[in-house]
Parts: sequence; structure tokens; C-alpha cells
Amino acid sequence: MKFIIGTKKRMTQVHQPDGQVVPVTIISAEDCVVTALKSEDKDGYAAVQIGTGKKKHLAKAQKGQYGDLGAFQHVREFRPMAGEKLPEVTVGDTFNLSQFTVGDTVAVVGTSKGKGFQGVVKRHGFHGSPKTHGHKDQVRMPGSIGATGAHHVFKGTRMGGRMGGDRVTALNLTVVAVNQAEGEIAVKGAVPGAPQSLVLIRVAS
Repeated sequence: MKFIIGTKKRMTQVHQPDGQVVPVTIISAEDCVVTALKSEDKDGYAAVQIGTGKKKHLAKAQKGQYGDLGAFQHVREFRPMAGEKLPEVTVGDTFNLSQFTVGDTVAVVGTSKGKGFQGVVKRHGFHGSPKTHGHKDQVRMPGSIGATGAHHVFKGTRMGGRMGGDRVTALNLTVVAVNQAEGEIAVKGAVPGAPQSLVLIRVAS
């Protein structure tokens, strides 16, 4: 069970020795500290809570929990997947990108970019109406939303609305490079979120 909290930086390309060009996303990750261990007996589930970054002010409850561990900007929990076991760690342990190796298959969790209120063409991929006579101002309209017999709009009907800003998990991404000195890891492909947004990385089971 390998995991860490990171920050999405940018996308770039990596040239492989065989000449292949691989698109990658650069993610930076600072040292993470184990802040708490959750157990089935006490909390009802098993998880490892880790913190990273520095925060200027903390609430009293957070100060009481973290003690002398530090003032963390971000704190997240990682639960074991099916067949996994919690790593043998204790509160206060520190770990970094050294646990990852080139070739690992990881899952990256992030918050997708918010698009605001969008219509059905952009949000759901509707093709719109024909651009012919009699369709003025109707090209990007949703059209009919159902028969009149029901006298109401069915739940789940695809319509315009808020788009983006959702928790998204990108699965089966390959680690292309690990630069422990710079605190950066290169993952093949795109990951959800805007630059400088928080992402969670874990090795897929």
C-alpha cells in the first residue's frame, strides 16, 4: 500500500530510450507525516491519516490532535483496498516519493476543473438541431424533453447545469520517472484538476 499527497504542476513530454515520446503530468510531493491511525475496533474502519504542507494558524482541536507533529496545510486519509493491509507505520513516521518506482501503476484522485453553468451540447455532447431554415436560435437547444403524458420531467433527464468541480479518479496511470531530489513524480497521461490543485496518488491494487 503506497500513497502520498501531491500538487499537480504541469504537463510535458518525456523521451524514452527507444525514441518514443510519452506525455506526462508532473506532480510535486513534499514529505508526509502520519498524523493518525484509524482502526476497525475504535473508528469502524481502517485507514492511515497523513498530513503535508505548512499552515500558519490551526484550530485548537487540530493543535490538540497533531501536537508537536506540525501544522499541516492538507490532511487526508487513505483506506486499504480489497486484499491490501495497512502499512506498518506509527504516528509521527515520515515518508516521501522514495516508495514509488518507475513502472508502478497508480490511481490519481483530484477535483476536475469547474466549467460553471453549461448547455447540453458541451455538458452531454448533444449534436444540436440542423442549421437550416426554421431553426433560428435553436441550434444548441436541447429539444424535446419527453412526452406530454407524464406531465412532469423525469429525474435524470440530461439538461443544462453546473459542469465540472467533481471528484475524479484517473485509473491505471504508469509512473514514468521519479525525481526524489526535486520532490517530483512524472505520471503518464493527464490527471484531473487545474495546475496547483491537490491530488492524491496511490498504487492501484
